Amino acid sequence: MMLLIIGTIRLPADMMDRARPAMQRMADASRAEDGCVDYAYAEDVFDRGLVHVKELWVDQAALDLHFASPHIAQWRATWPDLQIGDRELRAYEVAEPRPV
Repeated sequence: MMLLIIGTIRLPADMMDRARPAMQRMADASRAEDGCVDYAYAEDVFDRGLVHVKELWVDQAALDLHFASPHIAQWRATWPDLQIGDRELRAYEVAEPRPV
């Protein structure tokens, strides 16, 4: 089973420009990991400062390696400076995707 991670993080709207480079580094490094199928952030168009997170991993082992990676530690270290507060992520087991 693949793992789909969906959720949000929140930071002050005026911190978004400052957060983008750190988010880009995190996404680029995560996308380069073995087992990462997709990794994306998207700013909500109606709620400034709300960032939607979407990740797709081939399995739990790949996600575990991701959580142990240096780039996730670096990303988490930026949270206080960027004032990242609420973080709500959920993991779902999913089968292979199909067109809708």
